[in-house]
Amino acid sequence: MKIEILKENLKSGLNIVEKIIGKNLSLPILDNVLINTEDNFLSLSSTDLETAIKMWILTRIIKKGKAIIPVKLLSNFISSLPDEKIFIEVKDQNIEIECKNFKTQIHGYNPEEFPIIPEFKDLEFLEIDNKKFCQGLSQITDISSLSQTRPEISGIYFIFSKNLIKIVATDSFRLAEKIISLEKPVKKDYSFILPQKPAKEIINILEEREGMLKIYFSPNQIMFEFPMKETSHPLVQITSRLIEGEYPNYQEIIPKKFKTRVILKRDEFLNQIKIASLFSGKINEIKLNINITNKEVEIFAKDPNIGENKSTIPAKIEGDQIEVSFNYKFLTDGLLKIKSSEIIFDLSEEEGPCILKPVGDASYIYVVMPIKSTL
Repeated sequence: MKIEILKENLKSGLNIVEKIIGKNLSLPILDNVLINTEDNFLSLSSTDLETAIKMWILTRIIKKGKAIIPVKLLSNFISSLPDEKIFIEVKDQNIEIECKNFKTQIHGYNPEEFPIIPEFKDLEFLEIDNKKFCQGLSQITDISSLSQTRPEISGIYFIFSKNLIKIVATDSFRLAEKIISLEKPVKKDYSFILPQKPAKEIINILEEREGMLKIYFSPNQIMFEFPMKETSHPLVQITSRLIEGEYPNYQEIIPKKFKTRVILKRDEFLNQIKIASLFSGKINEIKLNINITNKEVEIFAKDPNIGENKSTIPAKIEGDQIEVSFNYKFLTDGLLKIKSSEIIFDLSEEEGPCILKPVGDASYIYVVMPIKSTL
């Protein structure tokens, strides 16, 4: 293989494919990037066996071929080169790199040892506005957490039905659901559980890109493909295995009736929670006292070793007087995902699930469980 490529193009491609690579002691081949020539493109591929990323870069191909090279070493080296054209040639698995005053050789490996990345040919797919998808996914991804006993809740649950996508995540203490509308309805219903790591990489890699995202379906794998601007050729593909198992019937967790509804200014509520958190003690407890008479919410926290804090915020309140305690971190996480200036806080029984949601947007809900009060 022999190619000529711009330093900036190669650097940006390596920055993307190296995201999923860590130090792999049992399979060191996974610490490498597969470099391959395809028509007028150089493709870069990396995988951790759960997730695979493939990136294409427009390149002058002098001689076709492929190579495997340690990705961290290559990425750091390329970043240090001047912004000039780079010539790369592969000789007996070794990679020779020339750029202005530099001439470097890096030892590579046999390309045939690199794991096979599944291809998605002739499979059904749908298209969705990329920014809308990534923004919706970012409201959900951080909610799930690793669980050895219940691996299905370690991932993000997707439901494709008619002209809607529902994205759901839970860690048993809170739950979030985002609904995204589709311009074209799906031909048939799909549902799957995507691991959290590739979900985060989709956001990291694609969040700022404008265009249409393709989602390809298969029974145990999923692929997200984003095209180049100047051509329909893919720019990047993110492939992931799916988590096996059945996602819990999360609809049963979402309360249908409430004791009290509170409408608050989001930023002011969030700021007062952050202040109260300084006095929340080892269990991160803050108590909310919904005062019907004064039309305000009192936020209270106390730590015997530090002191206590009390503040109030005016609110529109419907329903009954109620006192409820929460882990402040769970409340903060939910409020940070909501972008509207006002939020609705629906509270049920003192130990029942409660809902945070934006005013004027029915597409997002955040369910949070209270904690038993010690105050």
